[in-house]
Amino acid sequence: MFSYRHAFHAGNHADVLKHLVLVQLLHYLGQKEAPVMYVDTHAGAGMYELDSGYAVKSAEAQTGIARLWERRDLPGPVADYVNLVKGMNPPGMLRYYPGSPWCAERLLRPQDRLRLFELHPADSKLLAGNFRKLEAHAAAQGARSEARGKRVIIDRADGFAALKALFPPPSRRGLALIDPPYENKDDYRRVVQALDDALARFATGTYAVWYPVLSRQESRQLPLRLKRLNAKEWLHVTLSVSTPGPDGFGLHSSGMFILNPPWTLEPMLREVMPWLTRVLAVDEGARFELEIGQGQPGPTRR
Repeated sequence: MFSYRHAFHAGNHADVLKHLVLVQLLHYLGQKEAPVMYVDTHAGAGMYELDSGYAVKSAEAQTGIARLWERRDLPGPVADYVNLVKGMNPPGMLRYYPGSPWCAERLLRPQDRLRLFELHPADSKLLAGNFRKLEAHAAAQGARSEARGKRVIIDRADGFAALKALFPPPSRRGLALIDPPYENKDDYRRVVQALDDALARFATGTYAVWYPVLSRQESRQLPLRLKRLNAKEWLHVTLSVSTPGPDGFGLHSSGMFILNPPWTLEPMLREVMPWLTRVLAVDEGARFELEIGQGQPGPTRR
């Protein structure tokens, strides 16, 4: 437990897919005035330095955000995401990469609420420190910061359990991002159980699940189990940047599974994913898959 550090993978192709989708979900939810509750069950450190530490050792950002950084042909939704990353970097440089908490804080409004959960002791401390930096930056610019307090609450706690306490929100508008490290195969079971419970309490919420596409049985079965949940609709998109290696190691593919997606997400991805796959491709095995469907009625608890 606690061996996984997302800094090793910051800005890679899987982060590109995850944060591209997250940005579009947040944009959509921001169109109505009513407040949004955003829950990040595995928030990580919130921000990552790409020129030091784990990120330098892995250089995984070179497979993702770095390939988009200087392109002038970005489709609109990809440009929204890349411009968000550029907003935290010095002009013309790629030194920092935002985690999902930073993306949400930048895009959500004063009336919205962020609840961020991280159990890893080091990352939880970094997450709190990075949000203090946001406050200091806002103060230096003469702006009033609402990065902490009622708007943003950070807890070193189990994010799976938090969904029970927080959903449904008073406004009945909410988004949960669930992306555990999946080091322990029990994470796959807990994702399904947490969503089953959350849908029973808050059937109209939007739930976004990131997962690694691996050869292990739990990974292959996860989207099948999510399709059987009692959600009105679902969307499933995967991105592969290379052919799987013969030894089965390495992250060549990842997926995003969204329960109750906005109607705008599917046409956006159908337009953007061919371009993104081509740009991020490592070899001829690069491809994407996109499917939509309806959940199964009735409880799925065991």
